Order: sequence, then structure tokens, then C-alpha cells
Amino acid sequence: MRFEHAMIAMHAGIALGSNLGEREVRMEEALSFLRRLSKGGHFLRSSLWKSDPVDCPPGSGEFLNAVAEIDWDGSPEDLLAALLAFESRAGRLPPEKRLRNSPRPVDLDLLYCGKLVRSSPGLILPHPRLANRIFVLGPLAEIEPHLCLPGFSRTVKELYDRLREDHS
Repeated sequence: MRFEHAMIAMHAGIALGSNLGEREVRMEEALSFLRRLSKGGHFLRSSLWKSDPVDCPPGSGEFLNAVAEIDWDGSPEDLLAALLAFESRAGRLPPEKRLRNSPRPVDLDLLYCGKLVRSSPGLILPHPRLANRIFVLGPLAEIEPHLCLPGFSRTVKELYDRLREDHS
């Protein structure tokens, strides 16, 4: 007997960043793409935040950052593939052809996918550096302040407030 089951839609968080070219235009294009990608119509987005480049080559420009949350009913690997394909179409070079953390027209990072936990060479969920990045936690706290991700005992807002205290 063969059982078929549909994936249940879950909320997926995606961090967006741009520090090359027409940043505002790229960010709005990426947000429109994510809105269309959402399977259940659920779409939350933060405001645009400005941040200094972190661990980037000298001379890298200021970033615009945001976070969006969509409904996704496939695998996180399929969502990641869709995000990477969008980055490529937007002009981002593949990893093997660019310097690490080099300026980019658009960067989409999968932060979480429901309560799933993954640790594979191509995907770690929740995102391993999420809790150390003000430019991710701030926008995420705008749209999901009470969210508590797997492996964390604090909400996103509590993580953000603590990180802000540590950097003041």
C-alpha cells in the first residue's frame, strides 16, 4: 500500500540584503518574488533597514536589509533552491565565482522553515548566525516579535534586545 501525503504549509522566514547597484529596486523585486512564492497568501515583510557591511571586503557599500515571512508547503531544500535561482537571475555570481561576502545585488537567506531543524552541508536551520545579526533580528522582530525558534529559549524580540544591549 502506498501512502501519499501533502506537506503542510509552514511559515518560512527569509532575510534579504543588497549592497550593490540600485539597492531599493532590488529589494522590492525580491520582496515581490517572495510574495508570489508564498503558497497560502501569508506574507509579512519588515521595513528596510540600513546596516554597515559585516566581514565584507574593504570598500563594500552599506546594506539595505529586510526580513519576510511566507507560507511554504514544500521542502526547505526546494525553497532554498528557489531563493538561489532568484539571486542568480538578479545578477549574483555563484559561490565558486565570487569572494566570500563580496558586494551583491541581492542576497536571500533562509532563516527558518516552521519548526524544522536541519544540519546538512547545504542547509542549516534555523540559520546558524541568525542570533548574532542585528540586521536580521531587528527586521524579524518587527514582524514576528514573539516567535521562538527551535533551539532558542528566548523570543526573537528578546534575542534582538539582548544583542542591542551587548553592542551599545
